[in-house]
Amino acid sequence: MPAKHQPTSKKRKFVNDGVFRAELNEFLTHELAREGYSGVEVRQTPIRTEIVIRATKTQNVLGEKGRRIRELTSAVQKRFNMGEGEVELYAERLHPRGLCAQAQAESLKYKLLGGLAVRRACYGVLRSVMESGANGCEVIVSGKLRGQRAKAMKFKEGYMVKSGDAVNHYVDRAVRHVLLRQGVIGVQVAIMLRHDPAGSSGPKIQLSDKIEITEPKEDRPAPQERQRKVEHKEVESMTAPPQDRYNPAKPQQM
Repeated sequence: MPAKHQPTSKKRKFVNDGVFRAELNEFLTHELAREGYSGVEVRQTPIRTEIVIRATKTQNVLGEKGRRIRELTSAVQKRFNMGEGEVELYAERLHPRGLCAQAQAESLKYKLLGGLAVRRACYGVLRSVMESGANGCEVIVSGKLRGQRAKAMKFKEGYMVKSGDAVNHYVDRAVRHVLLRQGVIGVQVAIMLRHDPAGSSGPKIQLSDKIEITEPKEDRPAPQERQRKVEHKEVESMTAPPQDRYNPAKPQQM
């Protein structure tokens, strides 16, 4: 990031901020892979820059008595030429873990590094994601899975959108590369989130093809129609023949 005393244009400022976030994300992805790193949020304040690290194992990110977080803070200061106290790092626990594609991709990566079978590892990720309340999940593993011939295997469950603007809001994707003895294996995880009006575990925006059919209201006559019916009854009573009218002085025949 540029020094604060250097005047910069708005265009260059946005470019520098984007480069800073990309390099910071790459650095934390490499450093905190085993801690379940799943994303970072940068908050600019007048006093300092606050960096919130989202991970599944926040205790490992903090380290014993905060030692690991202080080491990360020092590394960020040296990498981006920041002074003492200009940047502060925080750790935030990711919840739920099953709805984060980055966390699931890292989990699948270390399962494959540990020698677990591809099918068993992928089905375990699918089960974990669907039990967390996702709408759908897709896992693609490609490379030299068996033998010298490279191929791709796809595992999917539930509902998944592939096109349209809903992909930008509902689908969370992550890609990882696994360096095995026989070669490099690519891992891609895509999770279809559910609609959440609160926006905590899913997008607030409703799907465009979601249609709600409301119950029809009871048909009630309009006020003008009711008034016309009353007037019509009064006219009929006034135009009725005399023998049909009620006369209290005349005795009624039984």
